[in-house]
Amino acid sequence: MKTSALHRSQEQTTRQLAVPMLLNGDHLSVPEFELRYEAMQSDGKAELIEGIVFMAPPISDDHGKANSLLDRLLGHYAASTPGLAVRVNTSVRLDGRNEYQPDVMLRIESGTMAGTRLGAKKMVEGRPELVVEIAISSAAYDLHEKMAAYQRNNIPEYLVWEVMDARIHWFALEGGEYARIKARSDGITGSRVFPGLWLDLPALLAGDERKAFRVVERGLKSAEHRAFVKKLAASSQ
Repeated sequence: MKTSALHRSQEQTTRQLAVPMLLNGDHLSVPEFELRYEAMQSDGKAELIEGIVFMAPPISDDHGKANSLLDRLLGHYAASTPGLAVRVNTSVRLDGRNEYQPDVMLRIESGTMAGTRLGAKKMVEGRPELVVEIAISSAAYDLHEKMAAYQRNNIPEYLVWEVMDARIHWFALEGGEYARIKARSDGITGSRVFPGLWLDLPALLAGDERKAFRVVERGLKSAEHRAFVKKLAASSQ
């Protein structure tokens, strides 16, 4: 290692030692949380929920499978909808007491319709239009503390997949509170924020990926999606 590189490495180690360790249950502000998170030596995931640090447990195969499927489905929709971006495990600064890493999020990147922007260090700030969390069960904080913070910060839509209980909840804001989006008569559930984003929730739970992708394709060919693409283009001009 060259001398300059060795010196930089020593400086980084010194800074890390000077920063208090990030621990589960710590009560911190967003700046304090970010400072300690950046100094972490491990690759663990941590979130700040209502000012309290939550360290994520090991990820199961079922969690990873559900996460991957929703990432691909939303990514397919975004690829056919210019102006949208899908991100996995990307930090979002919601307010002074909350900084999350949604398992998946779908957001409008720019223009008058966008609820987020890129802040310092290219961190996402504001309210993504749709956030997705893969929860262990209904007892998980995703359906309690985290959901309350998302609701208070006016995140338009929130989808939670309980992997152990095999249930998917898709919420949309109604009068400032989350209400479940009801499936249509054909069993398909559609986003209120992203027209043409259609999901077959029973197919997702059954692991029928082909059917799930067919339904997304149908939504992309709908008149409502074509109108949404035009609306997005107009908002970015």
